[in-house]
Amino acid sequence: MRWNYIAFEGPIGVGKTSLVGLLTERLGAARIFEDVSNPFLESFYSEDPGAAFQAQLFYLLSRYRLLTEAAQADLFQQLTLADHTFQKDRIFAHLNLTDSELMLYERLWGLLAPQVPIPDMLVYLQSNTDVLMQRVKRRNRPSEKKISYDYLDEVNQAYAHYFYHYKDTPLLVINTSEIDFVKNLDDLDDLIHQIDSMEAGTQVYGPRHSR
Repeated sequence: MRWNYIAFEGPIGVGKTSLVGLLTERLGAARIFEDVSNPFLESFYSEDPGAAFQAQLFYLLSRYRLLTEAAQADLFQQLTLADHTFQKDRIFAHLNLTDSELMLYERLWGLLAPQVPIPDMLVYLQSNTDVLMQRVKRRNRPSEKKISYDYLDEVNQAYAHYFYHYKDTPLLVINTSEIDFVKNLDDLDDLIHQIDSMEAGTQVYGPRHSR
């Protein structure tokens, strides 16, 4: 594999963690999984006052800690796959915070972001909102039981907008609505080949059987 640090991104329920788990086993890679045990998340989905800011700061500092500790341990000297990026935090901040909260958030972000390593390449997993909602319900996390379809659709659109303008690293876009890498290992091997052969710019992945 010609990359050392590959990050996988996409909206809630798109399958980032599952795919990273499969790929790390297949490639013998190190992996960084996001801490999803945010103590403020359930309150946020219940729309409790102040919970959005609390949840956002928890995620910001948690993502910062995970990725900077990995860099300090020289983890990125070997193939490392992450199921999130630090940069994604701002997508949610701009969706969920008030203007005054966002002003404080951006000041903290500006201090932390320069210290966080940037992936060598990024894989953006996308799907339609109906499929995302089905997957969120299927995994049945207690903190996600109150996620509304409208909110999930907002998140999905925000991701699409962000990655439409993304230019920072090579970007591979995968629509996962009709691809199941768990059940189709030929597609998984084909995906590994396409990741390894990525060049600069943006490419869209199509499974071998659809070409």
